[in-house]
Amino acid sequence: MGAKLFGTDGVRGQANSWPMTADVALRLGAAAGRYFRRDKQEHRVVIGKDTRLSGYMIEYALTAGFTSTGMNVFLLGPVPTPAIGYLTHSLRADVGVMISASHNPASDNGIKLFGPDGYKLSDEAEAGIARLLDEGTRLAAPENIGRAKRIEDARGRYVEYAKTTFPHRRRLEGLRIVLDCANGAAYRTAPEVLWELGAEVIPMGVEPDGFNINLDCGSTKPQAAARRVLETRADLGICLDGDADRVVLIDEQGRIADGDQFMGLIATRWAKEGRLAGNTLVATVMSNLGLERHLETQGITLKRTAVGDRYVVEAMRAGGHNLGGEQSGHIVMTDYATTGDGLIGALQFLAAMIETGERASRLAQVFEPVPQKLINVRFAKGKNPMGSDAVQSAVAAAEKLLGGDGRLLVRPSGTEPMIRVMAEALNPAVLDQVMEAVVGAVRQES
Repeated sequence: MGAKLFGTDGVRGQANSWPMTADVALRLGAAAGRYFRRDKQEHRVVIGKDTRLSGYMIEYALTAGFTSTGMNVFLLGPVPTPAIGYLTHSLRADVGVMISASHNPASDNGIKLFGPDGYKLSDEAEAGIARLLDEGTRLAAPENIGRAKRIEDARGRYVEYAKTTFPHRRRLEGLRIVLDCANGAAYRTAPEVLWELGAEVIPMGVEPDGFNINLDCGSTKPQAAARRVLETRADLGICLDGDADRVVLIDEQGRIADGDQFMGLIATRWAKEGRLAGNTLVATVMSNLGLERHLETQGITLKRTAVGDRYVVEAMRAGGHNLGGEQSGHIVMTDYATTGDGLIGALQFLAAMIETGERASRLAQVFEPVPQKLINVRFAKGKNPMGSDAVQSAVAAAEKLLGGDGRLLVRPSGTEPMIRVMAEALNPAVLDQVMEAVVGAVRQES
């Protein structure tokens, strides 16, 4: 079981179905607890979650597993994923856990694990935990069973830290901000930070009921927030996802800016200030070709990785880089956080607005994107579209047609049963032709 448990971002699936069952969560907690035991007096784990109903079930099952191996559990309640990275290190815990399926619907859930340094686990650590899952773990003696308690000030600790990442003595007075929290983990944290820094906050997606996380809101559905920006004449719109590790920005004209535009802005600013380590931005193969061309004009290198913020972070740490992210809005700034942080990312954009005096529309459109399309195709259980000869032939023909004037990426999702087809081309007609052929072949085999 263990070898198949971890995906590209921890464990994820439909709640109450394998692997997101109480039984698996209990066993995973016990295996992770045993893996992270250290030779010291006290062993700690911090557990946070987003607002999904199934979070209660997974939280208590994990707690049982961890305490059974002698780990003391600190329950943080609903907090953003980056808060877990920060608090794991701050509270000197051996392991941190975030219960969330990020941008997925409420019917899904997931478990993300963080090491004592606050970073997501490496493949090696996940493999070690998987082995213990298969082998079984030794339980603690009765007198060594761990304790569990709630930490009431966890959100406040993160709020205060997030505020320190904003330039000293700068304020947000005079700015009206539409803030969509996706009815997720940051529904209290993000409004508090922006309001305490002086902004007028127009909140959206701050009434979670266990079922409405990411529902027609947040970074994956920013259209409602864009309309609200125009209706209220706001200066900026900020859309987070369910666990607040992503951000999508909306300028005062209602135009949506993705992670590529954000990274282009910050990379350019940091390079001019001498802050961009190695003069390099780390992004995935999904980032637009227009971003790469823009960076070249600024003398900045774009280093690409596989899709997934963990791979971005691994490449950043290996190369000593301090800025990276994904087109989807994961923005990783290791000067401030160990993982993607939508709120802290938004604060850096706001800092650019304050320091330059420019409106969001001037800052959020850094480069002209090469025409790009992304289509997700779900496939049935037992199917393997990527192994089909028809799909492989369609991909080969499409790549030949694109030549050097575009890119094609066809890959299985690491978190859902779907094939993601992304193509970009200087010629829109060629782009349409490529997508029609490849997506059609994938659908036939799904």
